Amino acid sequence: MPQRALGQFEHYVLLALLNVGGRAHGAPIVEALESATGRSVSAAAVFIALRRLEQRGLTRSSKREPRPGEGGRGRRVFELTATGSANLREARRTLERLWSASPMRETT
Repeated sequence: MPQRALGQFEHYVLLALLNVGGRAHGAPIVEALESATGRSVSAAAVFIALRRLEQRGLTRSSKREPRPGEGGRGRRVFELTATGSANLREARRTLERLWSASPMRETT
């Protein structure tokens, strides 16, 4: 079955997950997205995207119980899969090919 292309927000979420080390719970991903985009990002939208990406095999998650002294509930930790990494690399190659053929490409 052919893989469906990443949507823009899904692409951003995967890149943010990669940039925070490839394994994280939602808050660092939200912070990375807000820092990179300069916009407010909904934690719920990130979580929904991560679950959608997990269904496609691009991320996987596990539940981490709270550490001693943390209290509260455990956290769901997401990890970039090998398939997710390959998908990101292919998306980058595709974008680079398109940009290199564009009349708007940067000239230095």
